[in-house]
Amino acid sequence: MKKLFAVVLACALILSALAGCNAQKSDEKSDAVEKTKVTFVLDWTPNTNHTGLYVAQEKGWFDEAGLEVEIVQPPEDGAEMLVGSGQAQFGVSFQDSMLPAVAGDNAMPIEAVAALVQHNTSGIISLKGKGMDRPKGMEGSKYATWDLPIEKATLKQVVEADGGDFSKVELIPSTVTDEVSALQSGSVDAIWVFYGWAGVATEVAGLETDYFAFKDIDPVFDYYTPVIIGNSDWMKENPDTAKAFLSALKKGYEFAVDDPEAAAEILLKNAPELDKDLVVASQKYLSKEYKSDVDRWGYIDPARWNAFYNWINENSLFDAQIPENTGFTNDYLPE
Repeated sequence: MKKLFAVVLACALILSALAGCNAQKSDEKSDAVEKTKVTFVLDWTPNTNHTGLYVAQEKGWFDEAGLEVEIVQPPEDGAEMLVGSGQAQFGVSFQDSMLPAVAGDNAMPIEAVAALVQHNTSGIISLKGKGMDRPKGMEGSKYATWDLPIEKATLKQVVEADGGDFSKVELIPSTVTDEVSALQSGSVDAIWVFYGWAGVATEVAGLETDYFAFKDIDPVFDYYTPVIIGNSDWMKENPDTAKAFLSALKKGYEFAVDDPEAAAEILLKNAPELDKDLVVASQKYLSKEYKSDVDRWGYIDPARWNAFYNWINENSLFDAQIPENTGFTNDYLPE
């Protein structure tokens, strides 16, 4: 009887251990299932526009939100195609360049869900003393153009509003990859830049420049660039996941606002090929631009958004009329 009892007890212990192992495996499997996969596509190579994303990833805030976030580089046809096709749930775009994806016959299920910076920091940079500290001074200059309708219409409006003749601006195809070298060599005189990166790069290089921002010439050009875009269909089906993603992302950008140098280190850890001096200087500049004059990170002002698209309508720069409130929502933003 003692032997029989020992055998039964041993069997019971083995079964209990097996049950415990299975329960642990089941729990681990359950934990894995709870993580929702989210793919985020950049608009370009990593830079300080993206810092909050890498901070949220590094700090584990996506993981805490039950998300497994994969950050991918954009295809040649841009982030819009990946997001619109559902291959990525979120990405980076710009209010001007995302227009064909949100309006007209080829519209896709895409909308902007957060502003990465609150105001348009783009404008025209040139060597100091060349007379291009104001738009009229572009007369007779060589401007590196992408030959885009909205781009040229923007320049024409600001130059002519300043009393200049846009037809006297020499448009040459842009091959600029390094603004500092391009200006120093004289291959071009004027370049459209986002000051938070290329403009700061000239400061880091010690190059003296003149610069004017489009938003300072005409408030209609204070549109949203860059923005986070999301797949509308996916977000409607998964609103809690979309909100959880943006809530974690908000933490990343607010960290970058509060401690730009620490945020810069996190970006450099994930993109060590970047120049440290440029990243730190750019991060300090953008720390004041991410939220700027709003309390709610990512907020998109409908009046400003609509004003820019209405300007496009008025100037017939798109092949269809753009209805009010096209292409954006604040519905998924954290309070």
